[in-house]
Amino acid sequence: MRTVFLASLRTHTRRYVAAAIAVTVSVAFVVVIGVLTSGARAGFMENSGAPYRGADHVVDAPEEGPDPGPPCCPDTLDLSDAIALIDRLGDNASGLGRVDLPAHREGGAPLGSGEFRGETTVGPIAASEDLRWQKLFSGRFPERTGEAVMHVWNAQAQEVSVGDRIRVGEGPTATDLEVVGLVESPTTWTQASMYVTWPQYLQWRDSPTWHVGSVAVRGEVGPVPEGMRVWSADEYVRNGLAGLNNDTDMITLMLLLFAGVALVVSVLVVANTFSILLAQRLRDFALLRCVGATRRQVLGSVRREAAAVGVLASITGTLVGGGLGYGLLPLINTLALTTPLGVPAPPVPWLLGGFAVGLLVTVLASWLPTRQVVRVSPLAALRPQASVDARTATGRARLGLAALLLVTGPVLLGTAMVGDSTPFMVAGGASVFSGVLLVGPVLVPRLVRVTGALLGPRGILATENAVRNPRRTATTTAALLVGVTLTTAVLTGMATWRAGMDEVNRRHNPIDAALTSLEKPVGTDLLDQVRRTPGVEQAIAVEGAVARISGFDAPLPVVTTSDAAEVARDGGSFAQVEPGTIRIDLGSFVDPSIRPGDQVTVRVGDREAQLRVISLSGWGKAGVVAPETLARLTDAPEPHLIWLRASDGADPLKLVDDLDGLADAAGLQLEDRLQAQAAANRERDLLAGSALGLLGVSVAIAVIGIANTLGLSVLERAREHAMLRALGLTRGQLRRMLAIEALLLSVVATVLGTVIGVGFAWVGYETFVKRALTHATMQIPWESLGAVVVIAASAGLLASVVPARRAARVTPAQGLSLD
Repeated sequence: MRTVFLASLRTHTRRYVAAAIAVTVSVAFVVVIGVLTSGARAGFMENSGAPYRGADHVVDAPEEGPDPGPPCCPDTLDLSDAIALIDRLGDNASGLGRVDLPAHREGGAPLGSGEFRGETTVGPIAASEDLRWQKLFSGRFPERTGEAVMHVWNAQAQEVSVGDRIRVGEGPTATDLEVVGLVESPTTWTQASMYVTWPQYLQWRDSPTWHVGSVAVRGEVGPVPEGMRVWSADEYVRNGLAGLNNDTDMITLMLLLFAGVALVVSVLVVANTFSILLAQRLRDFALLRCVGATRRQVLGSVRREAAAVGVLASITGTLVGGGLGYGLLPLINTLALTTPLGVPAPPVPWLLGGFAVGLLVTVLASWLPTRQVVRVSPLAALRPQASVDARTATGRARLGLAALLLVTGPVLLGTAMVGDSTPFMVAGGASVFSGVLLVGPVLVPRLVRVTGALLGPRGILATENAVRNPRRTATTTAALLVGVTLTTAVLTGMATWRAGMDEVNRRHNPIDAALTSLEKPVGTDLLDQVRRTPGVEQAIAVEGAVARISGFDAPLPVVTTSDAAEVARDGGSFAQVEPGTIRIDLGSFVDPSIRPGDQVTVRVGDREAQLRVISLSGWGKAGVVAPETLARLTDAPEPHLIWLRASDGADPLKLVDDLDGLADAAGLQLEDRLQAQAAANRERDLLAGSALGLLGVSVAIAVIGIANTLGLSVLERAREHAMLRALGLTRGQLRRMLAIEALLLSVVATVLGTVIGVGFAWVGYETFVKRALTHATMQIPWESLGAVVVIAASAGLLASVVPARRAARVTPAQGLSLD
């Protein structure tokens, strides 16, 4: 049988190339997912997780334990225990924290401007380069006490250069620091304005805001005091990112989604290809059986052929997938500039897993078709079974299993939505989709007939030819159906998730930036300057009065406006306050002594009012009241605030810098939400970039899958096409017939996949999104889905071009003589 094995590989090279392409694409799909997912994690580690990228472990304090840190910074480590741990580990430990300190220039002028004039934040910098997460912009890192580096943003805003000296602290702890370098900070988790060596940082340990939030450790941690917990660095960053998304680890969910889809697509494409390929060789198997080959020998020969194809294609797919994955990284980074993907080390588990999947799927995909073909007697007809007939035992079993899955799947999905269960959702989705695929030979031909009827007489021949072999019709549409379903589900899910997160941001941060004046009213000249500032879409002056509020040491503007909708991200809802209440942005105060629901006394001059506090963050240090309430407090309201809305695409750093200059010149305080929003958007942008890359791969595999299956289908029907040509069909008519057939199959697969994909997205919305984002609503991106339908249908049409041209070149006499 070795001779038969080698001869079969040579004789059927063309057919096995098609199978090899299917396996290669499937393996490449798995590997690309691994590279992009690893790149997403590397991107997170390079940005938000930068303080821990060189660490093996992270030590922090349990959230449920007592707060050993200062009042400003709960959930931090006990100071003495943290210092002892860092001293014990030496250069293998990096304490992460910061302290708020007074700061002045060498001549005595206060550092900074606006609200934080005369203050700075100082954090420690690691002694080991491996644990040093700040990126050097210019100069060098500090090497001893008395030296510091400054964040480049703060240096630009405060006009500080390398070589300048800053006096930090007051009293006995005041220290003159020389700025020896400027750094960039890729994360806001432990960001400070200045960084010093650990011994220097210890000099301010008696300051009320001095703290150590966590310790990054290289190597083994060893025993830790009670009240500390140890994480792996990757797990710590992953949990932190999940916290930003309401305890939902989107990276893990996305990995599980696409890994599962990769396996399903691999099995479908390879199994479909082998099913067609082996069905075309029924005559070969019959002849081998006639000359004395046993069923076992035929099975062994075919499975060795499949294994050989699997090994070669898996190696090729692993190499192609790795190259494609690393090639997609810069492309995705171009599309998602705010948070680039990192360049990961080769994901060895994914590479080995991709190879194993390719080999295993190839062998398994060839197992059932080979068992079916050897059961055919040597005298069987050359054609495969035309359809699934419910009157046969196999047909009844197949349709019965499909019915069971289509009933069980929705039940599992409903259970997942009620109980927020990921396993039930995955199991239910797999059941529904498997049921649809099993019932495909019955469902797809009927849909093709309905669609073909819309084409009139021109589509009759193509429609009848497409549905004549229902199993082949369902097989041809399966790959595109999978790709469109995946694409639709992800696009809809992304649109819903982004809309939900945008709604949360609009509700919690309605105002992008605010300029506040306590000493005098805001002039129209300043308002005009703010409106002319590049990056400002709209700005309004808000009238009110400066009041004294019980529980606050400093005066606070109390304002009201009917124009908030012009600048507010929530449409002005936050400014609609009932009489007898005051809405205060408690998030803008370090240690407010009041809480929502408390009664406070608001005084303006000799007038006062008792008001109930309502809290919502997002517009700065001001209280918002009803017009009737403000009228009780003052008869002459004046503009003390400027609220503004940034233009879409504005540079937050430059805009805040420009506004800070205007505020400083006018003696106003600036408070912005722009930079915080930009930091919060990084993770979502990275997820979107990763999804774009994965969607591109899924569309590519769908197109290749349908082209591959159509090619084999045309090759199988060479005698049929020759007969049509002999009966008078021209080459052009044959090409058009095949094009219409491919278009019918593509449209049916695309529409069916879109419907199923939207359904799966709705289940995901009910299971995941509503749990994380209570106020989120289902969003269907009609334009994107319309583009998917057009692209997928066009892809199916284009996939028929080469097979149709090949079929048209064969003369009737040649076609009729083909086996």
